[in-house]
Amino acid sequence: MINHNLPTTWRRIKLKFLSRIRYGLGQPPAEMDGGLPLLRATNIDHGRIVAEGMIYVNPAAVPPDRNAFLRCDEILVVRSGAYTGDSAIVPTEYEGAVAGYDMVVHVVGAIPKYIAYGLLSIPVLKHQIDLCRMRAAQPHLNAKDLGDCLFAVPPLHEQLAIATFLDRKTDEIDAVIAKKERLIALLHEERQALISRAVTRGLDASVAMKDSGVEWLGSVPRHWAVERLKFCMRKIEQGWSPQCENRQAELGEWGVLKVGCMNMGVYDESENKALPPLLEPELALEVRVGDVLMSRSNTVELVGMGGIAHRTQERILLCDKLYRIVFDTDRLRPDYAVYLLRSRPTRLQIERDATGASSSMKNISNDTVRNLLFGIPPIEEQDRLIAHIRQSWDRIEQAHAAVQLQITKLCEYRQALISAAVTGKIAVPQEVAT
Repeated sequence: MINHNLPTTWRRIKLKFLSRIRYGLGQPPAEMDGGLPLLRATNIDHGRIVAEGMIYVNPAAVPPDRNAFLRCDEILVVRSGAYTGDSAIVPTEYEGAVAGYDMVVHVVGAIPKYIAYGLLSIPVLKHQIDLCRMRAAQPHLNAKDLGDCLFAVPPLHEQLAIATFLDRKTDEIDAVIAKKERLIALLHEERQALISRAVTRGLDASVAMKDSGVEWLGSVPRHWAVERLKFCMRKIEQGWSPQCENRQAELGEWGVLKVGCMNMGVYDESENKALPPLLEPELALEVRVGDVLMSRSNTVELVGMGGIAHRTQERILLCDKLYRIVFDTDRLRPDYAVYLLRSRPTRLQIERDATGASSSMKNISNDTVRNLLFGIPPIEEQDRLIAHIRQSWDRIEQAHAAVQLQITKLCEYRQALISAAVTGKIAVPQEVAT
């Protein structure tokens, strides 16, 4: 809460006295190639509008009475879900875009960019919005609660000076963050190349090669077999998705995994929903340590992503968006199979055969998985390759963690700077204010 002493010319004012707040569309209009961008919660990222995952809609399908077309300098505020309270000002290039489910703040009694920075500050976002969003069973924010948020508001010329100062400083910080993010992208590429090289060439650069007979697989070591996955597995099974409660299962409760539990191939057992107490669990679908899980339905980038449940709590069930694959370990080690599934040649097969009308959700069939084609080395060589990949992977992961920590610290510094500026705790340089 904004409770410290403000400069004498500043006032504490509720947002509702500085703006008009409206809701976006409850239901998205029909999608259309070349249509207008629909700005949703997934496109809002700590003050920025991001194009990744953007969908485009038919402007003729937008209800004319909903005031859904956005104007430059209006502010979008996420109203529900994991990103509740996050916000971003609408830049010039998105003027005329369509507001999705979230709230739109049209500032009338202040400098819009100053209010946009205020919404990102700790006193507003952490001390007021976060308290409101947690009152319901699921994170949610409404226009009344948003409008009741208190802002520290200086005279207009100071608002402009602070917004100009923060534009410059946050641009500098964002440029450093962007460099760090590019470094993380390069580490991801290095990890992908490491896996693909190891599972298609092996470790011996001088080994004799042979044509695999498959164009996209190319040549493989002469002593490797080229086989379909179905000849190296015992069974593949699909899970169960009953109507669950919209919360994570507590200790001792049964939970059903969500498809996000295997994003990027890393098993996360906390991605589950509680099974209602009156429903009997399908005991055969309980996830066990060592299970190989694969995403059956997801985005193009994530569908078919596989990983191992190296540890898992009791009473976690497989959902129908996941496959569980049991391998013949005398022919294919589970860890090696997971590396195969992540390799570029396998990703090409999966992305080629994935089906689904939506660009944001694709499916792979049981037959697609069973007929994936690989080069399979002898079992002893698989063990050596697993050890090599793990060692190299650990080095890359350590570098990734170090860079990610730097990004986290930069983001924290960015928010602290914004918070100090919009509450009068730091003086804006005179040359900016004039």
